[in-house]
Amino acid sequence: MRSILIIIVLSTIAQLFLPWWIIAPVTFGICWWLSQSSGRAFLEGFAGIALVWLVYALWLHIRTDGILTGRMSQLLFKADLPVVLLLLTPVIGGLVGGLAGMAGYQVRRALR
Repeated sequence: MRSILIIIVLSTIAQLFLPWWIIAPVTFGICWWLSQSSGRAFLEGFAGIALVWLVYALWLHIRTDGILTGRMSQLLFKADLPVVLLLLTPVIGGLVGGLAGMAGYQVRRALR
């Protein structure tokens, strides 16, 4: 739980100033430092980043009255499916965070 909160805070702050992919080094470093197993590292990275991206996607959806997500879903899926976009966004971010977290744990383990 502590790792997830640290991932949420640091990745949110980092994404304000840096590109989206900064989530990978942040999650890598935190899971390298704190995780206790490969599976937990993946779950902590996935949960931390997925929560950040879900909250941000919902915030944008509410702030634009669904116009942005509706148009993006039309662009990507050729259909008006903003709910699919809102569900797919945290999954993609979560996979990036989870794989980076698992890699961080595995690197630490390999260096021992």
